[in-house]
Order: sequence, then C-alpha cells, then structure tokens
Amino acid sequence: MIQDDGGRKSTATYAEPEAVRRQAGDAESSRANRGWWNRNADEYQDDHGAFLGDARFVWCPEGLDEAKARLLGPSGALRERHVLEVGAGAAQCSRWLAAQGARPVALDLSHRQLQHALRIGCGDGDGAGFPLVEADARALPFADASFDAAFSAYGALQFVADPVRVLREVRRVLKPGGRWVFSVTHPLRWTLPDEPGPEGLTVLSSYFDRTPYVEEDEKGRAVYVEHHRTLGDRVRDLVGAGFRLLDVVEPEWPDWNTQEWGGWSPLRGRLIPGTAIFVCERDEGR
Repeated sequence: MIQDDGGRKSTATYAEPEAVRRQAGDAESSRANRGWWNRNADEYQDDHGAFLGDARFVWCPEGLDEAKARLLGPSGALRERHVLEVGAGAAQCSRWLAAQGARPVALDLSHRQLQHALRIGCGDGDGAGFPLVEADARALPFADASFDAAFSAYGALQFVADPVRVLREVRRVLKPGGRWVFSVTHPLRWTLPDEPGPEGLTVLSSYFDRTPYVEEDEKGRAVYVEHHRTLGDRVRDLVGAGFRLLDVVEPEWPDWNTQEWGGWSPLRGRLIPGTAIFVCERDEGR
C-alpha cells in the first residue's frame, strides 16, 4: 500500500553527479532510476505539474493530448475497459482515463511519485478510485490477459537496459488484440546536446552509438541511467516481443506551446522531432 505523507518534501542534498557514457545493466539501471525518481519527484511535479495537469492525458512535452489524438482508441471505446499505465508518475493520465469511464491501474517504480498520485487523489469523490501499484515494469505483478489496453507516456522504456523484457511482460498481461501505446524521446535526439537553444542543434554524438548515458556519484555508482534505441531497434524490439506496429507518431510542436522542458523548446521543436509514439497491438499471429 502506498502511504500518503501529506506532501512533505525531501530535504536531502546530493553532490552534482558526473555524466558519462558507459555500459549499465538491467539491475544497475533499475536501482539507479528508482533512486533518482524518488529523490527528484518533488522537483519534477513542481516544475511540470501545471503543464501535466491533475487529470490530463499528455503524451509528450509537445503537448499532444489523448483527448484529441485518441491513440488508445476512439471516444468511448475505453469505457469499462481495464487499462494499465506503465511508469505512471503521479498518475495524471490514469486520472483522465478514470474520468472517461475506464478502469485504470497506475504502476510506477518510484514510491515518491506514487505519493504525489495520492496527494492529487485517485478517486472522483464518489468512491470510484483506481489502484496504485509500486513495481518494476520488468516483472509486472498481474495475471496473464488482465488488461484490455496498456500505455506508457515517457515511462519505463528508455530507462531499462532490456526493453524487450518489458515489452514481453506488457504483451503477457494484455488480452488478445489489446492495444499498447508508448512515447519515448525521439531517437534522433540522442545525437544532439540536451539544450533548448541554438547550441542544441549541433550533432555531437553518433545516432548508432547505443552506449547508455549514465550519471555517477562521487564513488562511480550510477544514480541515473538512460538507454538509447534507434528507430529500427524499436521496431525490431516490438516485433520480436509479439506486437504488430500500427503507427509511429512524431508530434509537431504547436504554436500555443511556448514552454521549455529540458532540451525541448519551440525553437528545436519546429525543426526536429522530439518525441516518437509507437502505436501497437498484441499480435495474435505469433
């Protein structure tokens, strides 16, 4: 059970980590990213909570909204459907789904992120809440064929060393024909500095270098890990895990969005894609 601490913020301080490129396995990546999100959940929600909203389903920093995009299905199609959110954060997307009549389950690796979900609330005031589950996406704690659909908005996929392991777990818990949609940083962005200004438009790294980005503490221990997959890698991972790819959405930067979010910005967003969204179905031919 996730305990609500009333929104108290952590006062712990940490030395600035050093960014390196080196190998990082599944266990190290999981440990590092669980710790990072627990330490940084407060700042993340402070910085981005207004943009994300309390009950809004936003796929990416570009601001693509599920209410308009309907990547999980047409309006009304998810009513009474069981939907799994992988890497839910404060469960804003699940909260929106619940308001549409779906039956979401919000899963995240970070205890602190789920405490923020409790702070915002997981019900509509009439007792119609939804579960929060603290677990690793590499081993989903659900029975086979438990969900009608699943999704991840910048959740687990880019933080794991073995994405196929996660994809196979998602396929396992989906019912036949179930839809799986996830958004990640666009693979092209791996070649560029994570800067919102003109300096972020110069290629510095090879698109084909899959060496993970790792932030280390003073003892050389990973405190944050992000893994790169090319566009082709993502397609092969999906097919190999038993999914049928329906679409790849690359949201354009809208005129109304004037915010900067890390390396995302109006300047860069109007020139290069920042997000890739993969729309898939469980392939019953495999």
